[in-house]
Amino acid sequence: MESRDAVRGYYDAIDGGDYDRLHALLAPGFVQERPDRTLAGRDEFVRFMRDERPRTDTEHVVETMGVSGDGKTVFARGRLLGGDGETLFGFVDVHRVGAEGIESLATYTD
Repeated sequence: MESRDAVRGYYDAIDGGDYDRLHALLAPGFVQERPDRTLAGRDEFVRFMRDERPRTDTEHVVETMGVSGDGKTVFARGRLLGGDGETLFGFVDVHRVGAEGIESLATYTD
């Protein structure tokens, strides 16, 4: 799977509540670093997304996506919308993709 397709699938899986697909897209050692916490391990991340995140009625609107020259880093810029269509915040995500799937994600918000 191409890096861009893996990242697009990541957002689709979260927004659609497809946690089996999300699990399959992530490498076992996946780590997300975000302003409020670090989630280490694919299982911990999927559990958080499924059971602990404050809102599940959200949609990621990706406005810009770019891929590094080596094809292993995908940059996504967009907005997170609530169920009512309200913009909750803007984000820039930097995904690192390897042979086993998405290895890491650094999330920056505004």
